[in-house]
Amino acid sequence: MSYEQYKSEITIDIKECLNEMGTQPVLFVGSGLSKRYFNSPNWIELLQWLQNECSYIPHEVGYYLQGDYQLEEIGTEFSQYYRKWAWDGKERFPEELFHPYVEKSSYIKYKIKEYFESITPISEEEINNDIHKAEIKHLKAIQPHAIITTNYDTFLETIFNEYQPIIGQRVLKPDTMSIGEIFKIHGCVNEYKELVFDRDDYELFLNKKKYLSAKLLTFFAEHPLLFVGYSGSDENIQRILSDIDEIISSEGELIPNIYFLEFNNQLMEDSVPKKEKVFVINGKEVRVKYIEAKEFGWVFEAFSINKAIENVHPKLLRALFARTFQLVRSDIPRKSVEVDFQLIERAVSEESGLPNLYGVSLLDDPSQINMKYPFMLTQVGKELGYSNWHGADRLIKQIKSDQGINIKESDNKYHVTIKIGNSERSKYSIDAIELLRSVQKGENYTLDI
Repeated sequence: MSYEQYKSEITIDIKECLNEMGTQPVLFVGSGLSKRYFNSPNWIELLQWLQNECSYIPHEVGYYLQGDYQLEEIGTEFSQYYRKWAWDGKERFPEELFHPYVEKSSYIKYKIKEYFESITPISEEEINNDIHKAEIKHLKAIQPHAIITTNYDTFLETIFNEYQPIIGQRVLKPDTMSIGEIFKIHGCVNEYKELVFDRDDYELFLNKKKYLSAKLLTFFAEHPLLFVGYSGSDENIQRILSDIDEIISSEGELIPNIYFLEFNNQLMEDSVPKKEKVFVINGKEVRVKYIEAKEFGWVFEAFSINKAIENVHPKLLRALFARTFQLVRSDIPRKSVEVDFQLIERAVSEESGLPNLYGVSLLDDPSQINMKYPFMLTQVGKELGYSNWHGADRLIKQIKSDQGINIKESDNKYHVTIKIGNSERSKYSIDAIELLRSVQKGENYTLDI
């Protein structure tokens, strides 16, 4: 087996996951992606830069790491020295930072803001590496449902300029739409006082992140997830995976919709990297799909296979969702708008009504397909008593193991692939549910292909 074969197998696996879940991916982006494209620092490198800037800090970062300081504890230590440095040299900072009620960590966060603003590209044209330019093109083409990042910089906003950044404490509010948004869970240099940097910041964030945890659970259950820009030992990865721990298989099974992408510059033509990665979270092994690459373009391209129609922008979808949400939650209950309830009732009771109300056209004649193959795989799973599509998918794989036939690879009485533009959707019939129920119960079954 060669690395090219490995790439082909990974690409097929990603495509199958996208088809089965029928939703756009969610991206989890760490500092490694910014480092790749404009040499942004990781956390330790940022602390080293801060130490070099402030002459009041008595020791190098290594001194604190040897003393078993956590990174946020080093941030707390450095914040105190920056405060003293600022008051002894006010010309280094804006005047408003010296008001009595300014947070003492504001000085070091202001310098972090200045640093990232000085190194972050303000447009894609500033990226000179041709390989990186191609990667960014494929990354944009994914058109993810949402992006979650721990990065402080604004590079993602530059790439995904139709997406709405949700910064700091606003991430924790339940009125975000969760489509076409960049959740900056550790803050952003645009609102530098909100950065999650020192021990107090982390404690506050961890105490208030219940809504974020709920959103992560939703993303895990409904979307393919791609982690990129994190190392395997990154504490942020541990925290994120711990948030979804309660719905991770207790038997250590491979989670089929989480992919962890890691850079490896040592890959050769005959390299065959491993396809799984194991994290130990709360004493339990968590197995996810693992991808190694020294060039990310092919991975991003694989995740863009089922991208949304070109002319549908996240900004438009977000606006439509937000206005509908406001109508249902606020305007109609308060009777602040006139409502034609008969029109709305017709719209929601007829298959074509709601799309027509929104100005969306359906396929010319999908009724026969929808009648014969009404189920997505998630719905099949729920009909069989599972909480998601994973259980049904295992039964399909069992049939392939028993009979040598994968019912998803062709159009047949159990399954059909519907193509819409560049996208594909797998649909299943009641015959598929009956077949899988027989497999589930260990009964004899006949495969009619």
